[in-house]
Amino acid sequence: MYRLLSAMMARAATTGGCAWGCGWRAAHQRAGLPPLGPGWVGGLGLGLGLALGVKLAGGLRGASPAPPAAAPDPEALPQAEPLQAQEQPLAPWSPQTPAPPQARHFARAIDSSRDLLHRIKDEVGAPDIVVGVSVDGKEVWSEGLGYADVENRVPCKPETVMRIASISKSLTMVAIAKLWEAGKLDLDIPVQHYVPEFPEKEYEGEKVSVTTRLLISHLRGIRHYEKDMKKVKEEKAYKALKMMKGMMESDQEKELKEKGGKSNEKNDFAKAKVDQFLYSTFGYTLLAAIVERASGYKYLDYMQKIFHDLDMLTTVQEENEPVIYNRARFYVYNKKKRLVNTPYVDNSYKWAGGGFLSTVGDLLKFGNAMLYGYQVGLFKNANENLLPGYLKPETMLMTWTPVPNTEMSWDKEGKYAMAWGVVEKKQTYGSCRKQRHYASYTGGAVGASSVLLVLPEELDAEALNNKVPPRGIVVSIICNMQSVGLNSTVLKIALEFDKDRSDVP
Repeated sequence: MYRLLSAMMARAATTGGCAWGCGWRAAHQRAGLPPLGPGWVGGLGLGLGLALGVKLAGGLRGASPAPPAAAPDPEALPQAEPLQAQEQPLAPWSPQTPAPPQARHFARAIDSSRDLLHRIKDEVGAPDIVVGVSVDGKEVWSEGLGYADVENRVPCKPETVMRIASISKSLTMVAIAKLWEAGKLDLDIPVQHYVPEFPEKEYEGEKVSVTTRLLISHLRGIRHYEKDMKKVKEEKAYKALKMMKGMMESDQEKELKEKGGKSNEKNDFAKAKVDQFLYSTFGYTLLAAIVERASGYKYLDYMQKIFHDLDMLTTVQEENEPVIYNRARFYVYNKKKRLVNTPYVDNSYKWAGGGFLSTVGDLLKFGNAMLYGYQVGLFKNANENLLPGYLKPETMLMTWTPVPNTEMSWDKEGKYAMAWGVVEKKQTYGSCRKQRHYASYTGGAVGASSVLLVLPEELDAEALNNKVPPRGIVVSIICNMQSVGLNSTVLKIALEFDKDRSDVP
């Protein structure tokens, strides 16, 4: 027995000193005390080893119980006890993800935005909302509020995977743009060149040409979910007439009216009807077929290559059978205002227009890749070492240029571009509202709402010489309940972070 004790004490004097002493050294330094000498570790280990040996020996020999503990020494170092796993303090910005170093610069914006999201969540009764924000290409905040799975009380988190609905259209646009850049896809020839089985179309007895460019911007009359075409035509005729009446009259038209003449309003109206804007998810199913024929790959295979290039590793097509880690459940309120699970839906018929799953983190990566491509041409003269964007500057400029005769259903300030809604910079009066330039997309699906917004920085000559792209704010929000309007919310959050970014070194 004494051999065993001797061995234990010897081990304590060598290896044990480090095992026990490291914690004391750290505590000593945190208390601001002078550095400890090189021999204290071994001495501490030997002392602890001897004490352990005496304690064990005393117990084996039937020694009397230990005397009461002495009064605590007021100058002794406090012995910190490690917290249990469930007692670890949680970061205020997210209960699942440690805050990045940049987050402290945006504490005000984070608190304000979190409060806003709590209000929206409570107002609509959403089970969960997940948000992500990046500033100049760096993620500064991501957080989940509520439950990804209400029944099993599974909290949502930044890694929660949900339906992104129509933001899928913006992803499909990247595939089209890459093929166009490679010379494999002509945007302005009839789609029958790539999909010959798609029938020729007529409108009011006249043949119309359906091109890829027009399909992207919803300008060729492919219907949406509404099956009653009479109702669709009546609605579009009303909108077209309203649009014509809202247009400013030219000086020539005013002059004709003053002289009693008539303008060519009837012909203008007929022309407007041909290029009417009719939002359509089914049009993007046709675009998926064009992608397949132009690329030589299956649509999903080609998209997965793009996701890999963009580092969007959690973005996949929605299918029921595969096990997808962190996938949320989806909810809706029934007629009795009770929260219920959504019915099963098969989104394979509209993967290109509304059938992908993703996370806020992946959407931030996507938004920043688009922003980088949009801005890199401006920075190239000042910094020749910059890598090219995933899409070329001229491609991004085309993608984010508003298209005439279109509309943004989620933002009346802007127009539809190419699979993005774009609001242009505008200020009508001095010292009054200044409208910022930004691009966004919203999505709504069975049991899901989503939004992605890119707010580019207003660059000046100094920024071009001293900084690198991407420059701006990107915000993504996903929710596991449908019909939650998020566009005004996402813009408010982007502007909150834009206020704080001027203080970032």
